[in-house]
Amino acid sequence: MRKVQDYYFKKAKKEKYPARSVYKLEEAQKKFQFLKTGNAVLDLGCQPGSWSIYAAKIIGPKGLVVGVDLQEGKKVTVAKAAEIVWLPDDIMADDIVGKIQKTRESFQVILSDIAPRTSGNKWVDQQQSLNLARRVLELAGRLLEKDGNFYVKVFEGEDFREYVDSVRKSFKTVKIVKPRSSRSESREVFVLGMEFKK
Repeated sequence: MRKVQDYYFKKAKKEKYPARSVYKLEEAQKKFQFLKTGNAVLDLGCQPGSWSIYAAKIIGPKGLVVGVDLQEGKKVTVAKAAEIVWLPDDIMADDIVGKIQKTRESFQVILSDIAPRTSGNKWVDQQQSLNLARRVLELAGRLLEKDGNFYVKVFEGEDFREYVDSVRKSFKTVKIVKPRSSRSESREVFVLGMEFKK
């Protein structure tokens, strides 16, 4: 298994991505094509920035990526790609919608690879992961355009099915994605919602 991890780590370094997590997005994009040329993309929990950079390349110069994270990111410019705007802030903050909307009113795609600081307690970590995923879904309700797409990381466990059911209420199509680049021992999966029912 470690060989597989080394493969993705080296591949990310070679392709100039800050983290190997980029392949968890790339794999889903190749299969489901939910990022489209010219899209406006909101990336919640975006640092160290791999997903934002990948999305910027896919959507091209006419698109826009807004990345929100507690950590401040270094300015990134990618050739023949969309502009990336970093917003150092907390997605749980009450005023976050207003702050995001100063850059853009609404988005066609919302991405989130956000994860809690792990405690080592599987139940606690899974609940914290779900709280973040619920917040991302709540923000999608306010910031995602009709027929927009949504791709978010969640740790599987208690209440996971309930979360997926809540995503189903908001999207015409819902898929559970377990990318090959995820560590086999990891409980992370990704929930893809397509065609938002505004």
